[in-house]
Amino acid sequence: MTRRPVYSTEKGRLCPVCGWPSDDCHCSTNLASPQAAVPAKVTAKLRVENRASGKHVTVVDGLPNNAAYLEELLSALKKACGTGGRTGEGSLELQGDQRDRLRELLARRGLVVKG
Repeated sequence: MTRRPVYSTEKGRLCPVCGWPSDDCHCSTNLASPQAAVPAKVTAKLRVENRASGKHVTVVDGLPNNAAYLEELLSALKKACGTGGRTGEGSLELQGDQRDRLRELLARRGLVVKG
């Protein structure tokens, strides 16, 4: 088991991953992650998940891991559906069962929709 300091007055804030001071951290979380290019043909997979609270969430998976693309797409989908949502790594989550509405919206944007 690796032990790391929880608090240090000597170095200031520490990176939670590698334990080095935040100013000198060299782990992958501080490096700019490469943005995946958006391919010409994107296949989006739709599914509904049930949360522990009993609420439904529509997940759009199989998208490129490009933060700018995902944020722009999420913003447009949230506005069109009138719901909240969030991004993940290569996926979007929208509140409620929005599959029927999303199939149409994603097809209009030129994405191939499965599910």
